[in-house]
Amino acid sequence: MGCNRWYDTGLVHKGICMKPLENVHISDGWLRSDNLQVLFDILCAEGGEARVAGGAVRNALMGEDVGDIDLCTTLVPENVKQRVDGAGHKAVPTGIDHGTITAVINGGAFEVTTLREDIETDGRHAVVQFGTDWQKDAERRDLTINGLYCDREGRVYDYIGGYPDIEAKNVRFIGDAETRIREDSLRILRFFRFFAWYGNGRPDANGLKACASGKTLLAGLSVERVWMEMKKLLAAPDPGRAILWMRTTGILGGILPETHKWGTDAIPGLLRLEQEQGWNTDPLFRLMGMVRPDLETMETMAKRMTFSNAEAERMTDWAAAPLASSELVTDELAKLLYRNKQQSMLDKMRLEVVHLQNRDENESALKLLALADFAAGWQKPKFPISGKDLINKGEKAGSELGKTLTRLEESWIESGFTKTKDALISEM
Repeated sequence: MGCNRWYDTGLVHKGICMKPLENVHISDGWLRSDNLQVLFDILCAEGGEARVAGGAVRNALMGEDVGDIDLCTTLVPENVKQRVDGAGHKAVPTGIDHGTITAVINGGAFEVTTLREDIETDGRHAVVQFGTDWQKDAERRDLTINGLYCDREGRVYDYIGGYPDIEAKNVRFIGDAETRIREDSLRILRFFRFFAWYGNGRPDANGLKACASGKTLLAGLSVERVWMEMKKLLAAPDPGRAILWMRTTGILGGILPETHKWGTDAIPGLLRLEQEQGWNTDPLFRLMGMVRPDLETMETMAKRMTFSNAEAERMTDWAAAPLASSELVTDELAKLLYRNKQQSMLDKMRLEVVHLQNRDENESALKLLALADFAAGWQKPKFPISGKDLINKGEKAGSELGKTLTRLEESWIESGFTKTKDALISEM
């Protein structure tokens, strides 16, 4: 990442900077990409103005990878669409009522949003008014680290004092925290999500107090949005501190009552093992570390939170899976893995390693960890015979055929998957 990180505080008065920050410059390759520069050409012609906004600028300044690239412009949405279409590219009105057009330039997609300000809010949605004032557009955003812009040359604009917060890794609301939350209660979860990803030390005191005071507003959010934010939070490299503060303020218990009487004590050890063992970052696995492995509870949570079918299946399978003993030999574990779902067994074993370490049962933890490694690399063997094979040997189709297959499969499993097709057929 190329960015001169020196900052002249003399350019900012009460968080307002009406010109580029001196000696703060983004020179990353993504900013020079052909598709983005073509879009700048389109938007900046004939008096138009456009800048990259939000997450791409934040991540570039923090030395993080840049994903989606969003732009803001002084042009109204209809004009943006007209210009993009007129240049032979595609403009998709993905959020035109709120000022957003998705410009598709040679296969690259960019959200382009007209500068705006909120003129009415209801706690989740806002009525906006389009304009050309960069200051007002910045002030309507949620967090200072998300409120910076850069032009096509990489010059950075800061109207709300966000750059010092980026330097300090301080996640802070723009303006009055309680006002920001009343405008949109989802910002409570976004505060903790961005703290998990980009924060350092303790959360901003004013922001934390406002989130705690406004937590009852979360009841008005859709569970889909709540779960979306929690998944993003749980995907952070180290969400432990954010989860702890959510629990301390009562916010975690409010949105995930399943964490009551179970809590987050397993999370530090779980995160440590992830690092030590090279386990993939897995939001669902981290969620398992905060809830009780009870099938009925998981079914209720999956339905209430509208989990996807895959998410619901994984959580309920984990709850229902047997726990392998640390004293098992691998041959016996292989039989358990065959009879159950491999992922659910692995989830159960790895979480039990965390619990064993928390109880200082380190010898058992090491044994179970070795078994979990075996489970992770285990490949399910294929049963060597089929119903067709039995019919060819004179077995009649029907329920008895199924019973015979089940009996032979059990015999094969108990042999350690070693009996051959001929040996099994001889047992018919």
